[in-house]
Amino acid sequence: MIEFSKFTLDNGLRVLVHEDHSTPMVAVNVLYSVGSRDESPKLTGFAHLFEHLMFGGSEHIPNFDDPIQLAGGENNAFTNNDITNYYELMPAENIEIAFWLESDRMLSLNFDKKVLTTQKKVVVEEFKETCLNQPYGDVWHHLAPLAYKKHPYRWPVIGIAPEHVESATMKKVKEFYFNYYRPNNAILVVAGKTTLEEVKILAEKWFAAIPSGKVFQRNLEPEPPQQELRRIEVEAEVPVDALYMAFHIPDRLNKDYYTLDLVSDLLCNGPSSRLYRRLLREQQLFSQIDCYISGNIDPGLLIIEGKPSTDISLEQAEQAIWAELEELKTAEIAVEELEKIKNKAESSLIFSEASVMNKAMNLAFFELMGDPDLINKEGEYYQNISGADILRAANNFLIEKNCSIVRYRAKEVATV
Repeated sequence: MIEFSKFTLDNGLRVLVHEDHSTPMVAVNVLYSVGSRDESPKLTGFAHLFEHLMFGGSEHIPNFDDPIQLAGGENNAFTNNDITNYYELMPAENIEIAFWLESDRMLSLNFDKKVLTTQKKVVVEEFKETCLNQPYGDVWHHLAPLAYKKHPYRWPVIGIAPEHVESATMKKVKEFYFNYYRPNNAILVVAGKTTLEEVKILAEKWFAAIPSGKVFQRNLEPEPPQQELRRIEVEAEVPVDALYMAFHIPDRLNKDYYTLDLVSDLLCNGPSSRLYRRLLREQQLFSQIDCYISGNIDPGLLIIEGKPSTDISLEQAEQAIWAELEELKTAEIAVEELEKIKNKAESSLIFSEASVMNKAMNLAFFELMGDPDLINKEGEYYQNISGADILRAANNFLIEKNCSIVRYRAKEVATV
């Protein structure tokens, strides 16, 4: 059981505290409820750009890394479809430095043209390196708009094109900041060697005076149910052919989310999983195969990806996967196999909650979803899944009309 306390400042900042006096460290995590789904289709990649801008200095702190390193700590951030998350991990005696840093950039970010120009270049180079110059790096540029036609998950977090980031103006930067980087759109979690009383004092001191922003209401267009199999082929300069199959799954709070997470483990988590054991090791149809879920707050995707072995066509590879899915939909899973994947899921949860940093991140994310106690409930959710649940979910979701497929065909190298 992970115990925590919660309070809210007058400006709307939600604060959660998990005390753990077995460690000399403390984690400070600030989650902003803004991700790529909040962008305009004409200005994508902006949430990710803004993550970089938040390290460009604020009114009293020109460089964020120096104070953290001098305090013996580390810091970083990440952006996804749903959130932007910033965190520090440091010796507990230096906890106030993290409060100073995070509050200063929440209150008064440095709107500097030189910083904006520099960070735009950094993000564009990252786009080129990870999407354009890396084999299969552009897969989400093909898969996302194939699977999503309405919802803003239809573009990748890094953006549709570098030109969107390059066109970001200071006016748009300020507008984004004052819309989303307000205390009433943020969640602060402190975990580790601290006390509720200490956090209350520091939160009041460093965050209470920051003015709240306007109440922001999302009106995201829901993705309509997919009614037909979608498939595209991409000829690209990649080492080998590759196959990506994406199935729509329910939102993060739906109980079937957990069922389909177990399904992904059943299919491809470890050497004894079905796709790995049967298609890769025994039949040798694939040189590489994997299955996972996207983990989005709104309805996401279960994805099967694989690279066929030499002399195995994409058509053969896809047919083999469909055969395995048909078996999953017609025969209830054996008790022993189900218990094995349940135990793996529970072990993964326990392992993920071993560090104070992960506890802080998870508490922030679950608070955003409306129930921070999910951190203690998820294990039970997995244990309560039955073989009948697996069978039902497979039949409801792992079907052709709910599937979008991207096939990469490697370009033939011309011989002289």
